[in-house]
Amino acid sequence: MEALTLIEQQSNQKPEEKTNSQSTQKLKQKIIAVIPAYNEEKYIQKVVEETKKYVDDVIVVDDASKDNTNQLAKQAGAIVLRHEVNLAKGGALKTGCDAAIQLGADIIVTLDGDGQHDPNEIPKLINGLEEHELVIGARKFNENMPIQSKIGNITLSKFSKMLFHTNISDTQTGFRAFKSSAYSKILWESTGYEVETEMIKNINKNKVDFLEVEVKTIYNDNYKGTTPMDGAKIALNMIKWRAKQ
Repeated sequence: MEALTLIEQQSNQKPEEKTNSQSTQKLKQKIIAVIPAYNEEKYIQKVVEETKKYVDDVIVVDDASKDNTNQLAKQAGAIVLRHEVNLAKGGALKTGCDAAIQLGADIIVTLDGDGQHDPNEIPKLINGLEEHELVIGARKFNENMPIQSKIGNITLSKFSKMLFHTNISDTQTGFRAFKSSAYSKILWESTGYEVETEMIKNINKNKVDFLEVEVKTIYNDNYKGTTPMDGAKIALNMIKWRAKQ
């Protein structure tokens, strides 16, 4: 994998230490979480530690961070992959998902490294995969979401529904779970924040069976995430994708 360094794999928790219900689940399927991260030293350790309770492995893709994201993720027990050059969220997410497939994942869970997704809700997404190929963790656009993000998310979600005829209320959420068999159906080319929207486009194009489940709306840092400029780029890409269909 280009611009990628495998740092270390740590597994401090033995299978017999998990609960009986979790152990039974693991016998049936291997679950790997993928967390793209750029300068997330503030939250990454806790996110990894909480995520490890519900999955077999956690892959953190350190997208050329300039802080201690790498070390803290390793200390928390993650498999850490590092981009020597920043490739942005879509690129980091693809690196992590490709690695998860190579490690034999039956289910891949994606979540952000900034604490915006509660790992304790992972079982809610995984349970939805019993009857669906992909599950999307949809947030409510309430008072917990900064007004700028709320306007952007509502606008892009409505625009996506209009262009791709996919009834998804929160197209910008990165909290998702999907079967490994669905990965090729949703595979994206985007490197930036438009990755989530391109997945939605591919869900429609390849008729992926999906489910939305409600998850918490959490914003720890108002300044992070999709900017108005990012939103404009996403909208332009949506128009280009629609024109090619």
